[in-house]
Amino acid sequence: MTRFQPVHRPRRPALWIEQARAIEPDAAPIEPLAGAHRADVCIVGGGYTGLWTALRIKELDPATDVVLLEAARCGDGASGRNGGFVLGWWGKLSSLTALCGGEDALRLVHAAAAAVREIGAFCAANGIRVEFRPGGAIWTTTTPLHLGMWDAFLGEMERRGIAALRALSAAEIAARTGSPVHLGGVLDSTAATVQPALLARGLRRVALDRGVRIFEDSRATALDRGARPVVRTDRGAVAAEMVILAINAWAASLPELRRAILPMSSDMVATAPAAERVATIGWTGGEAISDSRMMLHYYQATPEGRVVLGRAGAAHARLGRVSPTFDDAPARAAAAERGLRRLYPSFADVPITHAWSGAVDRAENGLPFFGRLNGDPRVLYGAGYSGTGVAQSLLGGRILASTALGLDDEWSATPLNRGIRSLFPPDPVRYVGGVLVRKAVERKEETEETGQPAGPVTRRLAALAPSGMRKGKGK
Repeated sequence: MTRFQPVHRPRRPALWIEQARAIEPDAAPIEPLAGAHRADVCIVGGGYTGLWTALRIKELDPATDVVLLEAARCGDGASGRNGGFVLGWWGKLSSLTALCGGEDALRLVHAAAAAVREIGAFCAANGIRVEFRPGGAIWTTTTPLHLGMWDAFLGEMERRGIAALRALSAAEIAARTGSPVHLGGVLDSTAATVQPALLARGLRRVALDRGVRIFEDSRATALDRGARPVVRTDRGAVAAEMVILAINAWAASLPELRRAILPMSSDMVATAPAAERVATIGWTGGEAISDSRMMLHYYQATPEGRVVLGRAGAAHARLGRVSPTFDDAPARAAAAERGLRRLYPSFADVPITHAWSGAVDRAENGLPFFGRLNGDPRVLYGAGYSGTGVAQSLLGGRILASTALGLDDEWSATPLNRGIRSLFPPDPVRYVGGVLVRKAVERKEETEETGQPAGPVTRRLAALAPSGMRKGKGK
């Protein structure tokens, strides 16, 4: 029997979830699972991956009986607590090429760019109000030491005939972002932003309409791997022909996946609405913006004029356990607020109204991976999105659905569907070493923001960060 780690309820409400509940008061909670049930497919996890997988299975084979179990309410985890960036995979091209080969890598980056458009089209077709804004994404430099870091990457894009990205001058960046701190960077014209919790709630509604049986407040406690897998909850059980685990960072508690995932924190703050201030500085195009740090800041201005900023990687889990500190860390929230005030000094007097945190399922190479748990053909998993999962979860849903239905197609055959491809060191080395490396990265980046290079010891320690965090633009 495999036991799942507990899922705690966050004590700090995310802005997006709070808004979604106010906008959709009729989206009442679904009753928890009770008693014994049977299904063709049981999906554990009601975030983007679980919902896209359920929808894809119903699209391919409407007769398949799909049960989806969610520990809280659909979208209350990472899918409703992220930065709302719908990004492609251009920055992951080199990593994907190393993992999958050139042809598959190109197919995947083009598929990810198409997924951004498909999400917008799906929401429009199904009446899902997600504030979809195809304003592109801007990766910026905020220190002179990072100027030119994109040159080799842009040269590679040009050689491959990819015209989705272009360099921006300091003047262009200042005009589009409204911040004097940005010195240069790159525009990805294919990206978009959304209200992430509304996207999750919309997928939930469509899944219910298409016959997916969803049970909320139904935390999976254990998985029996008998002749027919059984997922157990506190009050019931589902016996299924196929089980799909779509549990994000919580998958790190499974022995088979523990070294493949490092749960890392993402800490977010949101200002009060200040639409006139946003208009004054010219940040009105809906751009998703991030800087060039490893512990990066990522931010957007919402349609109502809030600045919402996240700070990634300030903490990581011990022994793969996502503890309550991931959701209640005032010191990390204060650090995120300092980042916002530095990037947008004109918002110095605009109060912070919301602060929340969550866990990101960081893979060592920064790429998601899919496979069969311990080789069991009846238990599938997907994890490792590493902070870029809003669009990529749509692709993950296709991979898992095709595999669950036994299809031989481009999605089941993708090299991403071959299980774990890279590992972190074992604990306690991973945890203790991770703390030391993280502190070195923090010192390095704080020093660089003053325009000065960090010392040699700090640089050497920071260079030990996971490869998926160090490969140029693709953080």
